[in-house]
Amino acid sequence: MKNNELFEKAKIIRRDCVTQTANTKASHVGSMLSSADILAYLFYEEMQVGDRFILSKGHASLALYSILCDKNLISKGDLCTYYRNGSALIGHLNYKVPGVEISTGSLGHGLPIAAGMTLANKINDKNEKVYCLVGDGECQEGSIWEALIFASNHNLKNLVILVDANKLQGYDFCEEIFSEKYLVDMLKSTGNNFYEIDGHNFDEIRNTFSKIKKDKNCKASIIFCHTVKGKGVSFMENKLEWHYKSANEEQLNCALSELK
Repeated sequence: MKNNELFEKAKIIRRDCVTQTANTKASHVGSMLSSADILAYLFYEEMQVGDRFILSKGHASLALYSILCDKNLISKGDLCTYYRNGSALIGHLNYKVPGVEISTGSLGHGLPIAAGMTLANKINDKNEKVYCLVGDGECQEGSIWEALIFASNHNLKNLVILVDANKLQGYDFCEEIFSEKYLVDMLKSTGNNFYEIDGHNFDEIRNTFSKIKKDKNCKASIIFCHTVKGKGVSFMENKLEWHYKSANEEQLNCALSELK
């Protein structure tokens, strides 16, 4: 898919996210917007039939629900029930939604499951890949590191871990909690393949996946994606409050005008 087509797919995700979070006064729109380009690339260019995707940062669920709607796995009517009482489209990812592998929300749970899936494929001589998206704040969870060590020890070549490094977490900038330099050094030290890119640049994402395919090292791959929280909506970008805030009517109209 051409870059301009991917850009339009990412804009659909962003429009859905700002609209539905505003309609139901839901949280986490900033986390959804930072991951939109990564998800667009994965689902519209990279992933093949049989591959599996785990959204470990489950609070960004609406970004994935938007893609599932665009691919006709759920309806637009379903999407409009996001975060409403009785809906399957709850705020944190729900496995009962068609196309969702597992429920996630407690941070650190998705990557261990992805590693287990990849090992099962390896044991059963299946070549399908498993992709897992985690947050940089989420990387403070101990289970993330257990999974990374496990992946390295078992040579899980078909596991691709993408870190949505948007620099912000629930209550502060990530740098104030744990230095990004130290995080990057620790990720490299696990022995898995490591790549560092602009997570909003489709050429860089594409070139990195090309390198992964050519790499003869049998380790899992970590792609550290530098992103911007709230990407695509100027007044949300790099602002801590949009981890929890939802747009009012005026802000929604402004956001949608920027995402035309």
